[in-house]
Amino acid sequence: MKLPWKSDDDTTAQSADTEVSTAADDESSAGASNGSKGTAYTAAKGRATPSRREAEGRRRGPVAPPPTTRSEARARKKELKSSMSREDKRKLSDDRRSQRTEQREKMMAGDERYLMPRDKGPAKRFTRDIVDSRRNFAGLFMPFAVVLIVVMFVPQIAVFANMLLLVFVVFMAIDAFILGRLVNRRVRERFPDVDPSQTGFRLGWYAFTRAMQLRMMRAPKPQVSPGDEV
Repeated sequence: MKLPWKSDDDTTAQSADTEVSTAADDESSAGASNGSKGTAYTAAKGRATPSRREAEGRRRGPVAPPPTTRSEARARKKELKSSMSREDKRKLSDDRRSQRTEQREKMMAGDERYLMPRDKGPAKRFTRDIVDSRRNFAGLFMPFAVVLIVVMFVPQIAVFANMLLLVFVVFMAIDAFILGRLVNRRVRERFPDVDPSQTGFRLGWYAFTRAMQLRMMRAPKPQVSPGDEV
């Protein structure tokens, strides 16, 4: 009902509020009449709840593609370091150091997963055992080189240094030839299906370079003692 002191706009707004209130009351009545659902019932979403990983992935946004060049990889690494705190950098450095230490220990122990490509394979392992179980003349090379350097500073005996070096090289070449023949023969007997490209001069040179190193400096570490049967 329109009162004399009310305008037409006020009357229209009041009528609209009345209609909204009536519709809300009807909906409440309908919900109360539904005894199985109740007034607190929430309709199903129609889709599964996303997992935590999916939610975090959406928050982080799309993953950047891997770097295609070394310069791009270095730039990303530098950008990542610049955004890290000092504690995070220290922790990352400690983790990498411990990881490298663990990998080196396993490599020195002869774990195939951590060996260099030149050291992998049962034939190479057997070759290392043959070299380590043998007293090689080539193993005297490094101590002899140190003695020879000292001798070169003594004029009285320096004249004999070249002759001594020549004799030593001859004996070392003979020992290397014997070792190469021995290693190739034993490897072919133990592994008849070995790749021919991995034997011959290549395998002999591998054995010779290991024999030249001091026993304590060989990598991987020797698994047998001198004089052991292999």
